[in-house]
Amino acid sequence: MMIIMQEGATEEQIAHVVARIEEVGASAHVSIGERVAVIGAIGDREELAGVPLEACPGVDRVVAILKPYKLVGREFHPHDTVVDVRGKKLGGGHFVIIAGPCSVETEEQVMAAARAVASAGGTMLRGGAFKPRSSPYAFQGLGVEGLKMLAAARDETGLPIVTELLDPRDLETLLDYADVVQIGARNMQNFQLLAEVGRVDKPVLLKRGLSATIEEWLMAAEYIVKEGNRRVILCERGIRTFETATRNTFDVSAVPVVRLASHLPVIVDPSHATGRPDLVLPLSLAGIAAGADGVLVEMHPNPEHALSDGPQSLSPAAFSEYAERVRDLVRWTGKTIS
Repeated sequence: MMIIMQEGATEEQIAHVVARIEEVGASAHVSIGERVAVIGAIGDREELAGVPLEACPGVDRVVAILKPYKLVGREFHPHDTVVDVRGKKLGGGHFVIIAGPCSVETEEQVMAAARAVASAGGTMLRGGAFKPRSSPYAFQGLGVEGLKMLAAARDETGLPIVTELLDPRDLETLLDYADVVQIGARNMQNFQLLAEVGRVDKPVLLKRGLSATIEEWLMAAEYIVKEGNRRVILCERGIRTFETATRNTFDVSAVPVVRLASHLPVIVDPSHATGRPDLVLPLSLAGIAAGADGVLVEMHPNPEHALSDGPQSLSPAAFSEYAERVRDLVRWTGKTIS
């Protein structure tokens, strides 16, 4: 349920409501708006119903939340969440361009990619140090050495780092280097992993699963937010359908649907959605026009020699042209590129 406090409710009154909720073993999540505070109560419905919260000082009304995702839905949190990553803002009218190679390969490759992203006006650098591959014989990433290379690239260019986490045992190490922890499509419903990143003080980029519904995707985000980490970024990266013309099917309708249902920022990844560099720009523009708060694309200094996902990667020259077109449409939508 959702407890809406009166305008001007004091901190003591809010704390009292939180205490009453916790008395019955439920959890309370406070959201402070511009005018009023809203408290989300999550727990046994019958136990909560037995607590006369309407009678507590400072309470305006109590409203039932109908959606299964309580904390990431707009019913509890009507205003857009803005995620700050080293001063780069995402959501609430702030747009980001995240780009870089699928996999970290060499120090020279990462540095060249970072320079190209920064030169083209990109916001963050993406790169995989731990790689989930369909084949156990494919390149699996450089691990910690790859993280160190990404950190060196950040030191030179100032670009925050987005990199993927596969195993909870690597979390503490990854936190020493990453600015945004990415949870890939294959791990979207790895609930133990989601809970672990929900307990850390780093933004989390959550990709939609290969065959996940929008509700399942938002419920996965709920696992993270429930543990206390509210800095979650949703990423539409295409879903598996019967169509074979592209690697996956880019669900552009998911962008406005999610924006209506949730306050979390949503970005699009047309590289994984299509597997084709010639489709990255048109689908990025479609996502932006639909309301996306950012793009995540693969760019490699030499796509022909990339160890993973080379065929869908943009070259530095192509990325520079791409970024210019993206910026033009973002300005038209009224958003600001961080």
